[in-house]
Amino acid sequence: MSSARVLFDAAAVDRALDAMAVAMRADPLFLVGIQRGGAQVADALQERLVRQGCRVHRGNLDISFYRDDLDTIGPNPEVRPTRLPFDVTGRLIWLVDDVLYTGRTIRAALGELFDYGRPTAIRLAVLVDRGGRQLPIAPDVVGLRHQAPMDCSVKLQSGPEGWRIVQRRVRP
Repeated sequence: MSSARVLFDAAAVDRALDAMAVAMRADPLFLVGIQRGGAQVADALQERLVRQGCRVHRGNLDISFYRDDLDTIGPNPEVRPTRLPFDVTGRLIWLVDDVLYTGRTIRAALGELFDYGRPTAIRLAVLVDRGGRQLPIAPDVVGLRHQAPMDCSVKLQSGPEGWRIVQRRVRP
């Protein structure tokens, strides 16, 4: 596997998160992060929104058992608890993820979210839209855009200065 190429440094990620929080501002706001990367992004957005004076309710979804590729993730997937400490019925829910690619993760998250109730509406916020959709999924708020080749992964990575977005070739 080749070394990672930094697409967006910590300063660019911080600016993107700031802009996303401004675009999402509402009071109250219901944020649901998709485990793992989306939950981290939702935490960062919550901090910014609270500083803007918004009341933010936070939850997390683990979509491990809602995926359409369960047969490929191995016998012992890392499962984290879903935590929704509020009723989703009748609420506008912001679903948050780190990187949007095919749309399959979002499809799985929508399936799980509807198992908890019937929101009035669901909006999608993603830190990075890398293109390559296979399903008709479109984000409402996007922090950064990067058209990545299919043979590359795009990841949120923690570094000494903060988060950055990296791309790595996954197939020769």
